[in-house]
Order: sequence, then C-alpha cells, then structure tokens
Amino acid sequence: MQWMNLSEQTVYENRWFSVNLADVALPNGQRLDHFLIRMRPVAVATAVNAADEVLLLWRHRFITGSWGWELAAGVVEDGEEIEAAAAREMEEETGWRPGPLRHLLTVEPSNGLTDARHHLYWAESARYTGHPEDDFESARRAWVPLNRVPGMIARGEVPAANMAAGLLMLHNLRLG
Repeated sequence: MQWMNLSEQTVYENRWFSVNLADVALPNGQRLDHFLIRMRPVAVATAVNAADEVLLLWRHRFITGSWGWELAAGVVEDGEEIEAAAAREMEEETGWRPGPLRHLLTVEPSNGLTDARHHLYWAESARYTGHPEDDFESARRAWVPLNRVPGMIARGEVPAANMAAGLLMLHNLRLG
C-alpha cells in the first residue's frame, strides 16, 4: 500500500517553503501528479510556572481570519539546532527566556500536503527579559492556568492542531 514518489520538480520556491509537483505511482500501478509543499522545520516553545500556568500568545491568523491562543513558534534557521530555535522564538515573541527545554512532541500537521515537522518543547521555568522583540506576532501574551486548556481547546480557542496537541500533552504531563 505504499505510494512511490518517482520524481519531483519545484514549481515555486522561497526561503520558507517550496511548492513541488511529484509524479506518484500508486500501489495499483496508476500514476498521478501530486502537489506538495516542502517546508523548513518549525520550533515551538512554552513554559509552565510554579502555579501550573502556561505561557500563551493571543494572535490573529489572517489566512483563516481567526483569533486563538498559540505557543511561540518559528522556522529553524540554517545551521541552528531545533532546541535553540525554540528558545530563541519564545524569547523573541514573548519576552520570556525559557529555562532548560524538554522535548514535548514532534507532529506533522498536514502530512497529506506538506513534509512540515513541528518540534514542541517546554520548560519548567522562564525569566522575563523585557518587552518582546517580535511583539507584532501577537496582541498579548498571558500566563493561563493549565487546567483551563482542555476547555479552551473544546471551545475552539486553540484552533491550531499542533498547538492543541502540545497543550494537551503538557496538560497530561503536569496535571494528568
């Protein structure tokens, strides 16, 4: 039942992703053209404080026209370690530098269309370093009680699947 990618050509490319067209052979011998998006790895980070509150960003996504809670995230730069990218993104977007990061999970948010992998990390502490450098990324940043997370996800307040998965995993690890 394995699909085979016989060849692939780039249709469009920029620094963040490429759109490719693949010649795919199905198990029954049929062939089809399949578009796919090749992406750089994404690093995601948050912290949970002593009061079991998780650091979140309230932001708007113009593509879907939706508001929601998210974790700090961004692409891994060339030559950068994923964990270091997660720490950098958290500090740039929240103004909080995480303590030692722990890997939470890695997800493939849309593996029928893209090869994107999102690597989520968390820390048990964070130190405020000042107003976030990338404050345009979110309307606000807040420490939210971790016990509220499942309800927030159920109400659609955390619309991104990768963020919901990470927050549910974190909730289970800390409070489960």
